[in-house]
Parts: sequence; structure tokens; C-alpha cells
Amino acid sequence: MTSRALPLTAAAALAVAATALAVAAPGPAAALGPPAGASSVPLTVAAGTGAAPFDTPRNVTVPPGWTAEVWARVSGARMAVWTPAGDLLVSNPGAGTVTRLHPAADPAAAPAVSILLAGLDRPHGLAVDGGTLLVAQSTRVDRYPLTGATTGAPTPVVIGLPDSKSPELHGQYAHALKSVAVGPDRTVYVTVSSTGNTSPEDLTATPPRAAVLAVNPDGTGLRRYATGVRNGEGLSFDPDGALWTAVNNRDNIAVPAGEPQAGQVVQAYVNDHPTEELARLTPGRDLGWPYCNPNPDVSADWTTSALHYDALRYQRDEQQNADGSKLDCSALTPIERGIPAHSAPLGLTFLTGSRLPAAWAAGAVVGIHGSWNRTPPRAPELAWFPWDAARHTLGEQVTLLGGFQLSDGSRWGRVVDAVPGSDGALYVTDDTAGAVYRLVPPAAPAAPAGVSAPGAGPAAGTAAAAVRAALVAATAGAPGAGSRWGVTLQTRPRQALVLTGTLTRLTGRGCPAAVPASTAHLSAGCRVSTTRLWAVVHADAAGHARAVLPASVRGASCWALRLAVRPAPGPASHTLVFTADTRRPRLH
Repeated sequence: MTSRALPLTAAAALAVAATALAVAAPGPAAALGPPAGASSVPLTVAAGTGAAPFDTPRNVTVPPGWTAEVWARVSGARMAVWTPAGDLLVSNPGAGTVTRLHPAADPAAAPAVSILLAGLDRPHGLAVDGGTLLVAQSTRVDRYPLTGATTGAPTPVVIGLPDSKSPELHGQYAHALKSVAVGPDRTVYVTVSSTGNTSPEDLTATPPRAAVLAVNPDGTGLRRYATGVRNGEGLSFDPDGALWTAVNNRDNIAVPAGEPQAGQVVQAYVNDHPTEELARLTPGRDLGWPYCNPNPDVSADWTTSALHYDALRYQRDEQQNADGSKLDCSALTPIERGIPAHSAPLGLTFLTGSRLPAAWAAGAVVGIHGSWNRTPPRAPELAWFPWDAARHTLGEQVTLLGGFQLSDGSRWGRVVDAVPGSDGALYVTDDTAGAVYRLVPPAAPAAPAGVSAPGAGPAAGTAAAAVRAALVAATAGAPGAGSRWGVTLQTRPRQALVLTGTLTRLTGRGCPAAVPASTAHLSAGCRVSTTRLWAVVHADAAGHARAVLPASVRGASCWALRLAVRPAPGPASHTLVFTADTRRPRLH
């Protein structure tokens, strides 16, 4: 096994290696080790936070240079939000409380902990609107005036939301927790989930269920904003101002018609179907549940198909919509970003405008709670997704914080939510360990002239032009058949670049000479596999950066690598396409 880099000029070959990560497409089994480019580090325990499970040393996986500590202990910690006064508020539905964490002068020191609100009915979602706090409880959303360390009397925004106490539900409500967000125009959005795994009656219920609702700031004009949302959890607004939600999809799905073991509930199929969803919502959008499911399969035979998670099209639900009469799945807008099945995504936060390093601020974080009935179990993690400004969507999933699941499938913690702090760190809640972690990135390089600082938006053209010149020079050859290769780039001094790519390989008999645009109709003996690659690199003072992308083309009949490069922050600027039959890749 050899390692080769793309042939470059002598000057470019002297580039200094920078932080690089790579993530392969999730396979049918949950990986328990750190992803490529990540490392296992001790979890630091702040003074006074060392009770179980931290009475035993714990390690977590983080990208190179990141550190993590137990910052505070909050039993059942779920959703979090910062107040204008700089306090972190954390909900605990089981205890009926909202906890206030007041940071010390030293950001790494444990904060002062107090109860801000008590006696609530399963409080979950939290949002700040100016000087007020919105709290989503089991049947209502209330607005509390914030006055430093206390609150004033609440004003109802929405009441009468459904839960197990609703007479028509007879005590049956599987997804009672509500989330809340406030839009740029101060419209309030609330998630109201389904009563069960597949309960079509939710779609026409009053008050609405399996939906995201919208209401005016004063509580008037309650309306259904999106439907077919089985269990929407996190709500957050992207850099364009569009609302997204993280959705927990259904369980125990049957194999669709026309595929092996059609109509049967097969654990191997259930393990990866249907995907969870990160969806951009628009007024009236239907996410398909329970009649249509986002399908991650690349080819028609699920037993051999590779999986993908970008722009997922829908497939009929064999148990609820076998003949397609309930809903035309082909008419639905594809899901923008899938997450591997049974991951249980909860909190969702776009990092736009945060003080994280630029390459990380250009993305979103999602709390992955981990599966409850998958075999093997899907591990909890804090996932990061890069923002693709050119396509107005999220890119491939990257593990930002992991290591909560042991080799036997047991867990000592489960991530729920994450929010960026004013100190440039991420604050992560864990309802199983009863903790809030402080996740600290490596120091961000200073932004050079002409390049925007984190949160300030892309520089006008200058960074993209510098990257283009280097990429044209870097395309003198193609990678060989070794197990790894790298890309060396010349850009602006200390410029951050995000690289995303997909390597498609065809192996076996009867494969075509080149990878076709669609691999859905390959011959039976030709197998397709897809590896998704991701890297974030920072150029040195001379503008040199290098990323090593692990992948293999050994034994492939043909292959194609598509690699997109964008400055961070900034839109996608270039795409390189390498194929087995050309020494000079196409530049788009």
C-alpha cells in the first residue's frame, strides 16, 4: 500500500500539512472507533462535576486539536439556549425545570447552577426573543420576561397542544416533547410530533399533529407550516434565513415491492431504512410520513446497494401506501440531507455568526442521541455538517464529538443539543450522563486582509480567485492506484478551505469502462461502492495547505472522484473530477 499526492510544482510540494478529516459513507454497522482524522482524548472533569459516570476516566473522540471537558452537571439535560445576559439555560422535561448556568470569569471553570423555572409540564424547547424566553411545554408555549437571573409572569403564546392527556388520545402519545424557534420576523415555530410510529390520523387531527406549526408573536394566527413530520426535534435557521428541522423517522419498515424479501420486516433492511431527515421547511411542505420514506439506496437491490445521504428521493411505504394511492411519493421534494437510520437526531443549530473558527462556523451541529432498537446500535455523537452555500444545503456528516458507546453497545452518555458560546466553544448537553460539556476548538488563525472573519460572510471574490489559480496548477496528473492520495493547494495566507468529495468505484464482471451518471441499471455482476470524503484545511503563512484523503481504487474496473473546494466562509467555488481513464481531471 502506497501513498501518493497529486503531482504539483516544486514550490507547492513544500506545502505544510494542516488539520484534515475524512469520513466514509456509513455502512450497515456502527463504527465504534474514531473516524479518520479524529483522535481519542481524555475527557477533562471540572471541579465538582466528577460524580458518576465521570468517577471513571472517560475518553471522547474529537478532531485534532479540539478538547472537551465536563463543564456542568444538569440532570436530564436536553435543549439549551443563551440569554442576553450570558447565562446558559437548559431544560429538563422529567424534572419540569429550566436550569440557569452562570459562567465564571474563567470560561473553563464550572458555572454557578440554579433553577430558573420549576413546576413546568415537561419543558423541552427553549428560544430567546429579545428580552423574553419562550418555553415549549407538553401542551403549550409560554413567553417569560427575562430580568437577569429571574423571570416575570408568563404570557401564553400557544395553548391546547396535544399530549397523552388529550381526551381523544386516551393516554397514547409517544412523542409528547415540543421544540420551539423564533424566526427573523419573530414568527414562532413549534414542533408537534406524531402519536405513534405510523398513525395516519395525525395528518388530519385538530389540533394538528405530525407537523411544524407557525404562530404570530402575539399568539394569533396558529397554522400548519409543514406536515408529514413524524417526530421533528431541533429547529434552526440556515444562513439564508430558511427554517430546518431534524426528524426522527419511523421504525420496523417493510422491504418495498420489487426488492428481495419484499413486504417483510427484515432487521438487516430496517437497520438502514428509512433515513432520518434534515429538511429545509417551506410553507405547506410535506415530508411524506407515513406514506413515503426517504430512500438511501444507490441501486435497486438493497442487499448489495451502497448508501448515500444527499438529496434523497422518496419510496412508497409498503405497509401504508403500497399502491401509491395515499400519496404520490415522486411528487415530493427530495430530503436535503439524510442521516443514517435510527440515529435519533435531536438538537439542531446552525453556527452562522458564531465565534468558532471560520471553517467550522460555516455549518450546523446536530445532537445524535443514538438508536434504541437497531442491531448493532447506532452510536450517539455530536455531528457537524458543512454548509454548501452554492446549493443552499448541508454536506456530509462529520463526527465532532463521539466515544459515548462502548464496544458491547452500552453507553455512558447520549448527546442531545449543542449551542456556541461567546468564548468560541460549543456547549453540549447530555441527558443520560446529566452533563453539559464544553467543546473547545483549536485557536483560529487570524483572518488576513480581504478574507472575512467568522460570521461576517464571504469575502467578495478574493479568496475564490486565489484558490482557482492554485487548482488549475494542481491538475497536472491523476492519483495512482495506491491506497491514499493527497491534494496540495496554494491559496491566500491562513485561508481556511473545506474539501468535500465522493469516490465511486465499480468492481466485478460486466462493468462499463467509465462510471455512468446513474448506477441504478448496472449488470448483476457489477458492484458499486461509494466513499464520501471530507477535509478542512488551514493554509500556513505562505498560503500552502495539504489534505490527505483516504480512499482506495485497487481492483476497481473504473472509478471517479469528484472533489469540491470552497473557501470558509464562502460558497463552493470549484469542482475537480478525476476518472480512471484520464490523466488530467476536468475542472468545473
